[in-house]
Amino acid sequence: MKVNRRQFAGMMAAGLAAPASIIRPAYAQPKPGDELVVGIWGGAQEKIVKAFIEPKLVDKYGCKVSYVLGGTGDRRARAYAERGRPSFDVLYLNIYESRQAVADGVTQAPTERVPNFEHLYPLARKGGYGVAFNPCTIVYDKTAASKPITSWKDMWNPEWQGRIAWPDGLGAEGISALMMTAKAWDIPMEDFDAIVEKVKELKPFAGIQSSQAQLFDMLDQNIADLSVEFASFTRMYAESRNPDCEIASPVEGQAVTMNVACITEGTKNQVLAEEWINLHLEEETMLAYAKEIYYSPTVDNVEIPPELQGKVITGGDVSSLVDFDWDYINAHRSEWQAKFDREIAG
Repeated sequence: MKVNRRQFAGMMAAGLAAPASIIRPAYAQPKPGDELVVGIWGGAQEKIVKAFIEPKLVDKYGCKVSYVLGGTGDRRARAYAERGRPSFDVLYLNIYESRQAVADGVTQAPTERVPNFEHLYPLARKGGYGVAFNPCTIVYDKTAASKPITSWKDMWNPEWQGRIAWPDGLGAEGISALMMTAKAWDIPMEDFDAIVEKVKELKPFAGIQSSQAQLFDMLDQNIADLSVEFASFTRMYAESRNPDCEIASPVEGQAVTMNVACITEGTKNQVLAEEWINLHLEEETMLAYAKEIYYSPTVDNVEIPPELQGKVITGGDVSSLVDFDWDYINAHRSEWQAKFDREIAG
């Protein structure tokens, strides 16, 4: 059939007017033997995905799955170096790295092509597909407290002078401590000088802690009594080593941190990557994370069993998590880090 100019123009207009939700690129279907490369943390997280995701994916498609294990720093650097021609298909990043990676064209924004996208909480639809909430909050030795901590302002009570292990740098714990200081004391986040001055009121510190292992040793050895840390890891520590360690639920909220599954731009295994993430967002996988390491579900269709109630974030608690302007933070990270090193850690 011949199409004249007017008919062609009409066809183009109709296409442009079509809803974005039905204009989807066509991706090649997986073939037996295709290999999906997943960059993820080792330890418990590797164990969980190998038990609850990999077998289902392999059974359905006859594919292979290989892993690049370790921290986000190495795999993030590799993904940036390979931008547009990635060796990774699925890349797990933290909350601020994931949002920056989308902005930089390294990973894809989330879409409804992943069926469980519809169940993600709005907070988990940024920077990729949020797969685990892991809030940061105040953790402390309750035997050293005259009363329970109920506000981020309570860190400024005199009883904690010289007993605080402040989190190092501008990682998740450090940013959480700084930004929640700003929120509690009504300091604009743009006024970083004022935030630093407020934190300096807490000095001298018992020390600067740069890892959970270091902090928990400091608590065990009575070097420090209070810090800001991930609630999940601290709960595991409290249950296994130190029942006196308390996890605070301040009135201002807990700072949201989140693990995010990201699909790389240019992946040759788009369908496998989407299926992998969809399986990660299934109830069985979500509950495995909650039971093993107290990571909280990011989807609204998971029924939390009684034994986990109060130990992970549930639907009613998600709205109380405090998110930050990560675009602004990332844009000022270098100068803030330099100031932190000079005036807080120094």
